[in-house]
Amino acid sequence: MRSIAVLTAGVLVVAAAACGGKPPGSSGSDATSMRVGLAYDIGGRGDQSFNDAAAAGLDDAKRSFGLRTVKELTATPGETDAQKAERLRVLAEAGYSPIIAVGYAYSEPMKKVAPDFRDTRFAIVDDTMARGPNISNLLFAEEQGSFLVGAAAALKSRTGHVGFVGGVESPLVKKFQYGFTQGVKYIRPGYTVAVKYLTQPPDLTGFNDPAKARLAAQGMYDAGADVVYQAAGGSGAGVFEAAKEHQAWAIGVDSDQAMTADPEVRGNILTSMVKKVDVAVYDYLANIMDGTVKAGPTVYDLRLGGVDYSTTGGHIRDIQPRLEELKQEIIVGKIKVRAA
Repeated sequence: MRSIAVLTAGVLVVAAAACGGKPPGSSGSDATSMRVGLAYDIGGRGDQSFNDAAAAGLDDAKRSFGLRTVKELTATPGETDAQKAERLRVLAEAGYSPIIAVGYAYSEPMKKVAPDFRDTRFAIVDDTMARGPNISNLLFAEEQGSFLVGAAAALKSRTGHVGFVGGVESPLVKKFQYGFTQGVKYIRPGYTVAVKYLTQPPDLTGFNDPAKARLAAQGMYDAGADVVYQAAGGSGAGVFEAAKEHQAWAIGVDSDQAMTADPEVRGNILTSMVKKVDVAVYDYLANIMDGTVKAGPTVYDLRLGGVDYSTTGGHIRDIQPRLEELKQEIIVGKIKVRAA
């Protein structure tokens, strides 16, 4: 497994390898013979968030391993479980293996498809419900990273009022909310945390609606919030726009968004809760090739460096020593961060 350096929804990464008739991943694979496909959920490559992080993992694998053939596909808003299942099935029937679904929206489709292709390796990011002997669950302790940016928000807020904008009100996104709120309250118990979700399941357009996120954040800033954390995929761009309009702070998610967002808003991004989806994708492909892949969950937490906070822009330089103290207290178990 690649060492992880210190640095939420819907991508599908698919790799196909010639395995000499043996079960995929059982004795390693030749990267030069692999056919790799990337099928994104709504937002796709260029969302400056979750999808881009997954794409970066595959790009890293291409450079490191010499992967030669890559195809990228993007789902349309409102896609059904049946359509997702059909995509997995078509790929499996064509001999692709492993098939990695990055995003909890693929949970039910994978439950239906994976048992029909027991010699095909599957993995899914951000989901624990799809289980099987040929399924690996690639998970993150989003609540731990969110605790740290919540602490940063509390330490930087001057109004005592901060906010959280979630894309879709799902168990996964609630992990971000719970961790953030705990971080704020740990530092400043009396501070107010406003919460707004853009859509409810099964409507996943909350991950790709910047206009709706902008309105939600504007309402929070107008009500007195001076820091708003977004866990909303491509919708997060709207939160950044609102922060700039109000000369306030926003907090990014999944990747270091002060490096990827529109240059016009980067100065208003206090920090980002970085989630190393790229590492999970890279590691899984590496483990397939060396034959060490395993079924079941792997959790990328603070201890493994799978989640963290970013420092781009230098806006949290003054509070970074305190954040590092909190990080170590979480790692050693002194602070328990709940995920629900």
